[in-house]
Amino acid sequence: MTDRYAVMGNPIRHSMSPEIHRAFAREAGDDIEYTAIECPRDGFTDAVRTFREAGGRGLNVTAPFKLEAFRLAERRSERAEIAGSVNTLRLDGPMVLADNFDGVGLIRDIQVNLGYPIGGTRILLLGAGGAAHGLLQPLVDQRPTELVIANRSPERARDLAKLAGREKPVRGGGYDEIGDGTFELVINATSASMEGALPPLAATSFANGGIAYELAYGLGETPFLALARSAGAGRIVDGVGMLVEQAAEAFAWWRGYRPGTRAMIQTLTIPLV
Repeated sequence: MTDRYAVMGNPIRHSMSPEIHRAFAREAGDDIEYTAIECPRDGFTDAVRTFREAGGRGLNVTAPFKLEAFRLAERRSERAEIAGSVNTLRLDGPMVLADNFDGVGLIRDIQVNLGYPIGGTRILLLGAGGAAHGLLQPLVDQRPTELVIANRSPERARDLAKLAGREKPVRGGGYDEIGDGTFELVINATSASMEGALPPLAATSFANGGIAYELAYGLGETPFLALARSAGAGRIVDGVGMLVEQAAEAFAWWRGYRPGTRAMIQTLTIPLV
């Protein structure tokens, strides 16, 4: 019987995950079915149960369900525990297992695919939701000079910063608390771009020649990336590379084989003009 996998989110129509995982399966020679499921915002747990009872073996989880998926899981990886958020579930045993590959995918895309070392840089992370939770510890592990988290709700940003531990160079607050100075890496982990909006960010936050990284993908040049370009950022990048890299990690966890990523990234990349 064909093994069933899916991605769950709301909205989900933009997801490239089915195309990615079907290509991975062809490379691996595996017979799988992979679909996209849009869950009601109050129906994630029921949707997972229904999928599992129908023989589903694994799920990718996207916004807005990453925190709920964490609560649903019965066993989580260490990095998922630190994040308090998960983006991948494995359903092929007696328990719901969970991991978070967002940070792994981001780090690999920036350092391997883009060739940009993160250590010793100043990082500005916009947003404090499930996506930002998944990125915190992997970014801290790269030993930046400073990591600043900015969010419309300052308390949420401060709470997230506390997860890194007091000895780490991490602080959180509102957008008006970012302070002076520029950041070599600015990451937009908010949902603003999905709505064609721009976080309340000053153009002076972008370091000349640095990287502006938009977690959303397939939207072209978002208001965030347009601001970064006009401010002198050296590279503006959307989240396609991170998406493919984290998908490869999930596929390896499910199937025991890590597919290549470069060709898929090139296929899915939309020029940012």
